[in-house]
Amino acid sequence: MHLAKKGLKKYLATFFALVLLAGCKKDLVPSVLVPPPSANATPQYGTPFAGVPNREDAVMYQVNMRAFSQAGNFAGVTARLDSIKALGVNVLYLMPIFPIGTDSKSVNSPYAVKDYRAVNPEFGTLADLRTLVDAAHARGLTVMLDWVANHTSFDHAWITDHPTWYQRTPSGAIASPSNNGTTYNDVAQLNFSNLDMRLAMISAMKSWVFTANVDGFRCDYADFQPNDFWKQAVDTLRNVKTHKLLLLAEGTRASNFASGFDYNFGFGFYGGIYNVYRNGASAAIFDALNASEFVGATGTQQVVRYITNHDVNGSDGSPVTLFGGHAGAMSAFVIAACYKGVPMVYNGQEAGMTAAIPFPFTSVKVQWGARPDVTRAYKQLLAARAASPALRVGTPTAHSTANVCAFTKTAGSEQALVLVNVRNSTSTYPVPAALANTTWTNALTGGSVAVSTQVSLPAYGYLVLKK
Repeated sequence: MHLAKKGLKKYLATFFALVLLAGCKKDLVPSVLVPPPSANATPQYGTPFAGVPNREDAVMYQVNMRAFSQAGNFAGVTARLDSIKALGVNVLYLMPIFPIGTDSKSVNSPYAVKDYRAVNPEFGTLADLRTLVDAAHARGLTVMLDWVANHTSFDHAWITDHPTWYQRTPSGAIASPSNNGTTYNDVAQLNFSNLDMRLAMISAMKSWVFTANVDGFRCDYADFQPNDFWKQAVDTLRNVKTHKLLLLAEGTRASNFASGFDYNFGFGFYGGIYNVYRNGASAAIFDALNASEFVGATGTQQVVRYITNHDVNGSDGSPVTLFGGHAGAMSAFVIAACYKGVPMVYNGQEAGMTAAIPFPFTSVKVQWGARPDVTRAYKQLLAARAASPALRVGTPTAHSTANVCAFTKTAGSEQALVLVNVRNSTSTYPVPAALANTTWTNALTGGSVAVSTQVSLPAYGYLVLKK
């Protein structure tokens, strides 16, 4: 979201602040305050989707409606669902679809929600949203909505109907949220110590599972609400036994996993990619990030890995600009997609888009078809990943050097070996003794590959092997 400008310095400042707060912050309310399943009065639209993947098998695709098509609406996304499906993803995550504030404080942000229970007419009607969800389901695609729990616009009805549902400044005015020293005056900070507000929020969230037959939520700014609120919300959603839901916290707290989320967001891994490609850091830093980002995860809980999203694309630039051109961007995505966790693609990334899409996402449209070679490379990689248990869910072992991100992954009897040159010049990789003089299959193109005692990789070159 626009509150959390995700540059590396701001991410690190927020991360360490949260670590310090985690030890002293008390839960506000026990998770027993969960509305019973019978509390839902919303009739079910459609048939619950039976094709929701297991959390570890998700490959996510972020849709920014304003930029995705020339029309900037639901219909524009529906028209390209076949292309999205062909890319090799299975989960669509739609940026906020709700009406936004138009008061004097508005900056036209999709994250300034005016009504949690309505559809933004900018994008179409509820019927248009349902058509999109139905068409996605027909193609085997899961649909997640972006949920903004932290704050509302200043013209939300709750401002006048329920003023105690908002935090106040010392002078008594409704507060706006702040992050890393910046206050965002276009939105009003909700008060999570108010139990009625919590129940209304959770009820609205749950209603979309029935109203539009969606399959889960990406929860914006999730580190900044109490853990027990998310436990309460997640417990309520898990009580919808007719639906299998995927729940992503846009956060890094280990406690998000304990609250029941399927996923945390890989802010740290993105920061690592940025440091390696932009600042010349060692490729070995990814190994420690694999450990730190999964703290608290149990079973098949995952971290979502990416090289761009709506926040960093607008603030830092497109992957092509950031990571040394098309070849560098692709090599960075190989690391994000294959090392550990589940990958996410931001619309336009797979088209080799060079222009950034700046907030509030109204000035730039994705140019589809400009770089078919880049699109083919994405399809090739995601197809190889889907076909290989080792690449998809295997246990990684690090073999990186300063210039080459290298790792093996093992699942059952299958093993994968990934080598990625993170530099814009040829790198020679000394193969560890245990892997030297072995024969593999190229997971991307087929054919046999002999790995001797060293491998020469061209600038930003990569190998994805299996056996």
